[in-house]
Amino acid sequence: MFNQSLMDAITYATQKHEGQRRKVDETPYIAHPYRVAMLLKSYHCADHVVIAGLLHDIVEDTDGTFAELDHLFGKNVTQLVKYLTEENKTVDWEQRKQHSIAKIKHAPLEAKLIICADKIDNLQSMLDSEARLGESIWQAFDRGREHQQWYYQSMYQSVIYQQNSAQLHPLIQSYKTLLDQFLTK
Repeated sequence: MFNQSLMDAITYATQKHEGQRRKVDETPYIAHPYRVAMLLKSYHCADHVVIAGLLHDIVEDTDGTFAELDHLFGKNVTQLVKYLTEENKTVDWEQRKQHSIAKIKHAPLEAKLIICADKIDNLQSMLDSEARLGESIWQAFDRGREHQQWYYQSMYQSVIYQQNSAQLHPLIQSYKTLLDQFLTK
């Protein structure tokens, strides 16, 4: 069952992402953060982690602010969202991605789990779209397949940094499985 905070977060995210569409398949954007949140919930993550997963793109892609998130959902959620937010979208793609990779390297496990859920959903969407539409999907991205492979592999390395490789969280293992599929195509 969903608690009231999660219900409020669903409503808030739906309103903030209204009218936005995914790059390749043009589905309503809200489907992505909702799938991220439900993936986190399916791995029994704490409610504040699930909520942060749902809200992970709010500051980056809408007019929502960290102050607003803090007021509505608390400091724990806001701190996690900060780990996932590219705050300066005016710099080039490589710089933004390098900054994100470095930030996640020393992030708490909860932030790393949200990154995993986000990347799993993105990778699955890319793989599904490529299977359906072919190589043309890469035209919708700032950078092509090779750059995306570099980014997702580098992000995985940051996620596992200082993690016990013998006891990786199952969500991290799921990311690795999907990443391997993406890298071998």
